[in-house]
Amino acid sequence: MFVIMNSRNSSMPSTEQRDELLALRYGPQDKPENIIWNDTITALLRHRSVRFYRPDPLPDGALETIVAAAQAASNSSNLHQWSVVAVTDPALKARIAETSRANGVGNPYIEQAPVFLLWGADLSRNNAIAGADGDHAIVHEYLDSLVMSTIDASLASQNAAIAAESLGLGICYIGAMRNDARAVAELIGLPKFSFVTFGMVVGYPDADAAYRIRPRPAQEVVLHRNRYDVNRSREGLEPYEEAMSAFRAELGMTPKTWKESARSSATEMAYMDGRENLRATLEDAGFMLR
Repeated sequence: MFVIMNSRNSSMPSTEQRDELLALRYGPQDKPENIIWNDTITALLRHRSVRFYRPDPLPDGALETIVAAAQAASNSSNLHQWSVVAVTDPALKARIAETSRANGVGNPYIEQAPVFLLWGADLSRNNAIAGADGDHAIVHEYLDSLVMSTIDASLASQNAAIAAESLGLGICYIGAMRNDARAVAELIGLPKFSFVTFGMVVGYPDADAAYRIRPRPAQEVVLHRNRYDVNRSREGLEPYEEAMSAFRAELGMTPKTWKESARSSATEMAYMDGRENLRATLEDAGFMLR
């Protein structure tokens, strides 16, 4: 069954709808039986990536609302070490989309949707403040500063995703913005001490396309209590294969196990698709990664 759910003006789901939502999220695996339901939890569990969009512009105020929600996210030491670039110019979106293509395969929804958000780990403002009086921003030369700003960008973007979906919009994260991080930085004029961590497509889902909630592993795979349980975590992956097999078959995708995907992403350099050059790009941007 293909289910399109809109979280805007959401209401508490019925017992049948709750069961269906958990069935879509977990498939035939064990499901948590004691979920505390409310509108927020329902909206979160309804999330799915959208890859078909209408060209309609976002409603007036939507971008500002989304960014306000992003700014409400927690951030490290209140340092605000992230920025977002909203790309709406069709020609610029096309050039940015080109950086994500490999062997003719890319992300056409970047050009379909009206807005493409580029989320940046951004130390540039604070670095300039630190150096204004001749001080040396030595802390920014260490790996933790990059990790910190990347975490902050991630937290902000997830708040933005939830806000967008609450407005009836769809989103899709695009990690391929790191395939050629240098080119992306040049296209949008990023200053030193910043880089695009990932992109996010935002727009109205195309109602004629079918959307499906992608299954996740049972909680025993990811939830550990007090100590990490390696055996339980790995054993829980077997039922997940069944859920993913049914998902791929329903969408007409090529048969492939989840473990095959995990293995190829770890052993085949083609998966990197240019991201193996990220360290050099970061070092040129000023990140010393000590």
